[in-house]
Amino acid sequence: MLTAMAGASGALLTNPLLGTVAAQPAPGPATRLDNAGHYRFTIGDIAATVLSDGNISGPPTVYAGDAPEAELEEVLRRAFLPTDLMTLNLNTLLLEIDGRRVLLEAGAGTTMGPNGGRLFANLEAIGLSRSDIDLVVISHTHPDHVGNLLMPDGSRAFPRATVMAPRADWAFFIEDEPDLSYMPVPAEFRQRFAANIRASLEPFAGDIELYEAGTEILPGLTTIAAPGHTPGMATFLVQSGREQLLLTADLAYHPVVNIDRNWRPGPDRDAEAAAQARQRIFDQAAADRMLVLGFHYPFPGLGRILRTDNAYAWVPAGWQF
Repeated sequence: MLTAMAGASGALLTNPLLGTVAAQPAPGPATRLDNAGHYRFTIGDIAATVLSDGNISGPPTVYAGDAPEAELEEVLRRAFLPTDLMTLNLNTLLLEIDGRRVLLEAGAGTTMGPNGGRLFANLEAIGLSRSDIDLVVISHTHPDHVGNLLMPDGSRAFPRATVMAPRADWAFFIEDEPDLSYMPVPAEFRQRFAANIRASLEPFAGDIELYEAGTEILPGLTTIAAPGHTPGMATFLVQSGREQLLLTADLAYHPVVNIDRNWRPGPDRDAEAAAQARQRIFDQAAADRMLVLGFHYPFPGLGRILRTDNAYAWVPAGWQF
């Protein structure tokens, strides 16, 4: 969730008094590797495509807030991961349900650092544009989930789309002045974080549709209440016939530290409530052997959760050609 805490400002920059917010263009492709950023599969009769928005990164201790330092380093080493920086993917999901194109999560853009903002190019790679999206549903309103809603010129990124967000998150982050003191980051980062949320959602303030977590969005798409990370966070259940897909939003950041190990993410506003939601939903996913999509898991983020004696285990799904 927290990219380049030492100084990256992302796409939305604020002055010291947070008086102005200006969008910056996404970085050019000159230094980027052009590997595939989309992955197609089906859930029953529903066509689904994971669309990468790139990645963000931050200190591993942020994502495993209660992990003993030496044990965390050893776990990362054994997983062949850096011990000083953890990279998280941004896996949005495009669904085609009854003739409507539904995007679950908007992605970060460059609100969380320079390595996001790939969503629109990956849409183009599958022959679609921003105007082809009918509905955008957000699990919670952190910048890495709403940043792409705002174009650099201040206009809506998805001009035809209805945008839906959890009512409790809207009340906490937009209608009130959010207290982010719980976040394990410098105060300046927290200020920029809150400003980016407001700026990303501002174009939709007049007509955003707010939902209660736990309600059905469309036939085949249901939200599951998962408060704790934010007041209103929801996960998503996609179902067609006998096939199901569970999207876990930010219940976990990386399987190595939040699934294979039961370490709690530092940015959870209510750590105990988040832990209860994580256990309840992960237990159901394991019991039903559901296909799972993790927003931040290694691309394309698909796999299954197994129950173990001590916690869980993440089993990536086989790649479909």
